Amino acid sequence: MDVRKLQKIAVAALEDIKAKDIEVINTRKLTSLFDRIVIASADSTRQVKALARHVEEKVREAGGQVLGVEGEETGEWVLVDLGDVVVHVMQPAIRAYYNLEELWQGKPRRASAAADAEPE
Repeated sequence: MDVRKLQKIAVAALEDIKAKDIEVINTRKLTSLFDRIVIASADSTRQVKALARHVEEKVREAGGQVLGVEGEETGEWVLVDLGDVVVHVMQPAIRAYYNLEELWQGKPRRASAAADAEPE
């Protein structure tokens, strides 16, 4: 399945169940493992699991293949491997801690003004 179509299906599935802060990162030039990362937030473990299952269902309905799913046991962070697209559904605290956006985009966040101050 075409990467853009797979991405569109995954994002639409996340939007169906009200995922928050959906972000798509093009990783084609960064790694040969996958072309896109889709990151979304959910308010509870139940919603994280439901979003991941919905992505799986919609991809399979469209004729796509789900290579693997990790993290369903705890529901804090579920990864859905669709081959060229990897979907991460996370609770906000987990998402903030691992900060995948910075890791894959290379845009560092400012920690705080105090951290930038010179030592006395």
